[in-house]
Amino acid sequence: MAKELPTGRVRRAAKVGRLAGGQTARAYATKATNLGRSEDGRRAAAERRHVEAAEQIFEVLGQMKGAAMKVGQVASFVDTGAFPPEFQERIQTKLAELRDAAPKVSFDKMRRVVEDDLGEPLDELFAEFDPEAVAAASIGQVYRARLHDGREVAVKVQYPGVAQAVRADLQNLGLIMRVAKRVAPGMDAKAMTREIRERLTDELDYEHEAQNHRAFARTWSGHPFIYVPPVVTRLCTEHVLVTEWVDAVGFEEVREMDAATRDRFGEIVFRFFFGSLYRTGHFSGDPHPGNYRLMGDGRVAFIDFGMTKRVAREDIAAEVRALRLGMEGDAEGLHAQLGSMGFFDMADDAVTPEAVMDHFRDVIRWYLADEDVTIDREVVASVLIDFGDPRSPHWELMKRETMPPQAMLARRMEALTLGVLGQLGATANWHRIAREWLFGDPPSTELGRTEQSFHERAAA
Repeated sequence: MAKELPTGRVRRAAKVGRLAGGQTARAYATKATNLGRSEDGRRAAAERRHVEAAEQIFEVLGQMKGAAMKVGQVASFVDTGAFPPEFQERIQTKLAELRDAAPKVSFDKMRRVVEDDLGEPLDELFAEFDPEAVAAASIGQVYRARLHDGREVAVKVQYPGVAQAVRADLQNLGLIMRVAKRVAPGMDAKAMTREIRERLTDELDYEHEAQNHRAFARTWSGHPFIYVPPVVTRLCTEHVLVTEWVDAVGFEEVREMDAATRDRFGEIVFRFFFGSLYRTGHFSGDPHPGNYRLMGDGRVAFIDFGMTKRVAREDIAAEVRALRLGMEGDAEGLHAQLGSMGFFDMADDAVTPEAVMDHFRDVIRWYLADEDVTIDREVVASVLIDFGDPRSPHWELMKRETMPPQAMLARRMEALTLGVLGQLGATANWHRIAREWLFGDPPSTELGRTEQSFHERAAA
């Protein structure tokens, strides 16, 4: 039987509060028990406690939907390097369950949302409609249906009452973030809080998402290995979004494929998210693994555009200048450029060009080196620590830096894309690929050469 989605601030705060209190009590109990354990015993107990806490936290946040689930999704692959190797498969199973969470809202309630929004009975709107949801996300779930003209479609329907739940979560974000930090200490809680407050309200309007989706479909139309399915505009409303169906396999299945397939898939993901930012200035800020799938013909379908951002041309140019200066080793130039962009106070003598360059190199180390780099959990963990974590050797510098609002979502996208590549164990010369959009270099991979004419036509 489907559970009622809690929507009130008090009920949702109580749910997270009980979770936080339980975690604290168990942590104290573990410390007390550790008094009689050896050092190895204490370490093993701490690792088990970490994994058990992660499983429980992801379970509760996943059930809550709204902003709480969004935080859980981010935490679920920001800090994959935090878990010991022997627990990796166990925790990855739980994370996959969170990303593809089973539906919790009954079909009768979701059907009413569709019919109320579109003003017609379901059987008049669709020739067929499967009542079993195929996917669930933070604010809605997805169904498969067929139109009267024969087209297969995906119907995303917003949970009834989720807008109220989101507003409640936004008031409780401090508590939710404290819980999430227990399993993802590398997550920048302040930046994530600001971003979720700004972005999640936009996600509640599926008409807004449909506009973004159409824009991406136009931009990538005809691309040789990136596919954005068309929107069925006449069936899109504030709470319903209909797009053409894509037959494809999900991320967890791709993870089980051979290395060459995973490398190719990873490169496409990298080219789509980073390439969208630097080539067009319009990018998706939510690269979690449920948002793209591998099609039978080798293309990758990108299917969710609830969180996107357009970046002004001058801001993109400023970022590109900074990256070029850093890659060329110009510490003074990089310091001046980032200072002018608002990343720190130029008058702060403690923020030296040398310190800024060292931090810059560590944050982009995975695509700074001109060589093949395999993105594994160790690479992900070390880079994400340097994004904003007290464990970083750059922590004192980071406390004096700020994140300009226009750059926040892009940095999140980059960090989460790295986390995805780490789950794939993808290998590439990421530096050479990035140089295509940063320096205008010729493509260095088969995929790059395949898409070269597409980008030349788009730029013409």
